[in-house]
Amino acid sequence: MTSQQTIRLSLPSKGRLEIDALEFLSAAGLKIFKPNPRQYQAELPALPELGVIFQRPGDIVVSVRQGSIDFGITGLDMLEEKRGDDDEIIILHDSLGFGSCALTLAVPETWKTVTDIASLKDYTASLKNPVRVATKFPVLTERFLNQNNISHTLIAAEGTLESAPTIGYADMISDLVSSGQTLIDNRLRPLPDGVIQKSQAVIIANRKALQARPEVLEMARRLLEYIEAHMRAKDNLLVIANMRGDSLEVISQKIFTQTNVGGLQGPTISPIGVRAGTPNWFSVTVVVRRDHLPQAISELRLIGGSGIIVSPITYIFEEEPPRYKAMLEALA
Repeated sequence: MTSQQTIRLSLPSKGRLEIDALEFLSAAGLKIFKPNPRQYQAELPALPELGVIFQRPGDIVVSVRQGSIDFGITGLDMLEEKRGDDDEIIILHDSLGFGSCALTLAVPETWKTVTDIASLKDYTASLKNPVRVATKFPVLTERFLNQNNISHTLIAAEGTLESAPTIGYADMISDLVSSGQTLIDNRLRPLPDGVIQKSQAVIIANRKALQARPEVLEMARRLLEYIEAHMRAKDNLLVIANMRGDSLEVISQKIFTQTNVGGLQGPTISPIGVRAGTPNWFSVTVVVRRDHLPQAISELRLIGGSGIIVSPITYIFEEEPPRYKAMLEALA
């Protein structure tokens, strides 16, 4: 990080969240360059004035809240656990599409009568001592248990939680669950209504930095431009087809009789240069949803399309990122 890089972005320093964040940014055209894998600083060539550092997800939240870091990518679970009550953090994007999990209460399989929060409350009320709950998320877990009037004692834990009931230092756990297989392997059962916090990766920023430093506000706009345009594009494909017809208007009307080839605002149609005496040909370009591609190909063939080319799309830029507008409203 150079001395000119006064704007800072913090990324997760380990685990699946780090890998997914780097892959997501790279796909969005924001590839991170890290000269040494063991370094905690890196560069972002597409935005050279933005310095990149790597921290633990919880430390990212604290650093952004305190203002030493301007932007961060972390999990919503960790954000809600560490953000505090001072409203110094603003969420720029709340659904990046990776890092999905949920902070959930899980009980031993031997607790046959405990199938939901209501039965957990009844069961714990019959115990001589408050139920011991091991967790790495004391703030969120405490709030949830208090809201449901469950008498408890929190057990702070840093290592693997799934073994806590077996070892005996806790009765049940509050932990992050994705597939749930690890719980099953350790003879634990998540409660269906015991989801404390659903989570995925989010982008956060320091509110005061956005308000006081124009260069940080501009950087927020540029980050959201890249990310929103990429996320809008990744679910779409560019489809180009050749079609014969008497005029552009005739081709347009053919296309509008179909469901999946209307494009964003409409098709782009342009004439193709042909030899004298050859019927008129037009090139039709449309943006098609990726999951609608088979239907779109069939529709184009139905109305005379041929020579169909399909290409991925890197970005679809709007006039202004919707989440940038939302950020400005939140700052106001």
